[in-house]
Amino acid sequence: MKNLPTSESAPVSTSPEVEPEGKVQGLRWWIIGLIALATIINYIDRNALAVMWPGIADDLQLDKEQYALVVSFFMVAYGISQTVSGRLFDRVGTRLGFVLSIGLWSVAAALHAVARGLGSFALFRALLGLGEAGNWPGATKSNAEWFPVRERAFAQGLFNAGAALGAVISAPLIAYFYGSLGWRGTFLLIGAIGLLWIIPWWLINKASPDKHPWLSKAERTYILDGQPPEVIQNDPGLSVKKLLGFKQSWAVILSRFFLDPIWWLFISWLPIYLNDEFGFDIKQIGAFAWFPYVGAAIGSIGGGLLVGWLIRKGWPVIKARKLCVGLGGLLMLPALIVSAFVRSPEEAMMAIFVALLGFQIAIGNIQTLPSDFFSGKSVGTLAGISGTSAVFGVLITTWLVPYMTQESYTSFFGMAALLVPLGVGAVYLLSGSGKPTIEPSDAV
Repeated sequence: MKNLPTSESAPVSTSPEVEPEGKVQGLRWWIIGLIALATIINYIDRNALAVMWPGIADDLQLDKEQYALVVSFFMVAYGISQTVSGRLFDRVGTRLGFVLSIGLWSVAAALHAVARGLGSFALFRALLGLGEAGNWPGATKSNAEWFPVRERAFAQGLFNAGAALGAVISAPLIAYFYGSLGWRGTFLLIGAIGLLWIIPWWLINKASPDKHPWLSKAERTYILDGQPPEVIQNDPGLSVKKLLGFKQSWAVILSRFFLDPIWWLFISWLPIYLNDEFGFDIKQIGAFAWFPYVGAAIGSIGGGLLVGWLIRKGWPVIKARKLCVGLGGLLMLPALIVSAFVRSPEEAMMAIFVALLGFQIAIGNIQTLPSDFFSGKSVGTLAGISGTSAVFGVLITTWLVPYMTQESYTSFFGMAALLVPLGVGAVYLLSGSGKPTIEPSDAV
């Protein structure tokens, strides 16, 4: 191949032309579409406990401190599995990796139906975390394989929009299922949905872009010509020790440690916040809790479109990513401060809407950085390590919430606001202006 672009230049290329019958046009969009659908299912499964917790707590006589403990079991398993899953996807590939991941978390979600108390909820929640973690390094690796550099942030935005859309629909959907089936029947149903996803994924994602029999010649060329040269050359990746020796790796690891807890504060605690502060029941939670995640969906897609536009205008990739991360921080910080002083649920939902919009603009670009800095088998590994780092940050905030919210949620939002400059600052201080210099001897 000739004129292979680097991640810095990323020139504009013409989209694939129409191919003869027998080939699937835009196959890469089918792949990311299925991953986005898996992410929607992922969020429905993980949010179900929070949405139904008021009813479960009454049924099994559990309290908020016990809820925090159950969430912590999930997060510990989720954190361990981020790094393990990153390595797993690098070894077995994205096709089998996703089957193993969603298969495990779907079975775990269904097992919640037979929970009898704190111990069983903690066990099944840990299994859920082990499976769900793979979705993130798997998506990052798949996007690096299936999309040229200029489209990766938009593809990551679509993936993150799946997370936001899952959060949007989960509250009303789970509230409806709860009203019809009860909490045990709801867990069985959402577990079955995940297992059904495996069928189209296995049929459509037959192979990588260089070998997929359904991929048109034009689209194959478009994807592969848009990859950095070292990807085409089947870069074997770096060892974990070598990977951690680059400051660019720490830009991703530290920014996720500080910023991911902001998202999880709302994923894990928004329904309980509405119950504590405004006396909402499960039906009212379902009617309100979806709205802020519309902002997250807009931020996911908008952040990807913005960075893609900047790259097409000639901006270096890393510079464009940093601008979007900074913009996300500028939206998050004042919105979180305002959230601490709202007086009505409507005001709270609007402020959180803006905060999550900014969060997704920033995090979508941060999650794409591993494929900007490195290539080959290093991408999934760094994505997994940074995911584990994010979980440690989430665990710390999760343990603090029950004690910080005994009187009000002011300190809850204050803590989230303090994390913003720390996360954004890590990107600006450590990511540099381009790819790190890697010597041939650094490879595994």
